Amino acid sequence: MRKSIGRRVGVSLAAVAVLAGVTSCQKGADKAEGEQGSARTPTQALTAAYKKTAAAKSAKVTMALSMPASMPGGGETKMSGVMGWDPMAMDMTMDQSPLGARAEGAEKTHMIWLDNVVYMDMGKRSEALDGKRWGKIDLRAAATLAGDDKLTKQLTAGLGDGNQDPAQQLAMVLGSPNVKHLGAGEVNGQHAEHYKGTLTADEALASLKTAEALPPAEREKLIANIKKAGVKGYDYDVWVNGQDYPVKMDVGVSTPQGRIDTTTTFSDYGAKAAVQAPPADDTVDLMQALKEFMGRGK
Repeated sequence: MRKSIGRRVGVSLAAVAVLAGVTSCQKGADKAEGEQGSARTPTQALTAAYKKTAAAKSAKVTMALSMPASMPGGGETKMSGVMGWDPMAMDMTMDQSPLGARAEGAEKTHMIWLDNVVYMDMGKRSEALDGKRWGKIDLRAAATLAGDDKLTKQLTAGLGDGNQDPAQQLAMVLGSPNVKHLGAGEVNGQHAEHYKGTLTADEALASLKTAEALPPAEREKLIANIKKAGVKGYDYDVWVNGQDYPVKMDVGVSTPQGRIDTTTTFSDYGAKAAVQAPPADDTVDLMQALKEFMGRGK
């Protein structure tokens, strides 16, 4: 029972960490050469998409994540729900892979991110969780725990910087020195233009160091996260519809443990992200519970 709880919490949080992202930035870029016959350069088109997405602040999303088996929660995870940004808020349902573990008795896991706290529906109530349905991790509190605590590092890696969003991912694409327009296509019935950009870790760091839109403290934090994660490079594919909104985004991150791939489709930009925390009296602090399960809180 204890191992089951620890495993499914770790899998869920690992997925959230990828969802949140640890290495996004906000930055303009030098204009890239447009495709012949295109009305706008790739940089102009993606800058317009960045502005529209940043202003929308929310959307409905469907996401598929693929993580190396060597990482916590490695394998395939699918998510769908609503996401808000600036500030970050999520209400997602996750379908986890055979490499992971679902909430006991459930095929899916319900996850909520609000006010820098992550909540997970743990499924069947148990005495181990004081008979409560929801578990939570306060990211601010977790960040203050001892730096040598491996459990804390595993469960909170990348979660402390939740102010990530698709607008910032677009900004990262704009930081690419080789952003290109690859032509038109159709995504979920919508006509969309396909753009691609790649960055090495050094190029990403250089972009962050010169970024003007990002506050210095946040910029330095993101630079530190890139170095800490050992990221080797990024691949971005973005499909933008006729209203200048991204309708699909593929992000590939090369790490020492292997490649992390995320495919996200977006719809209903500006839809209200009505994210609410579960009842406090039906919620238990998972960090404390996990320490006890692992024999660390005794």
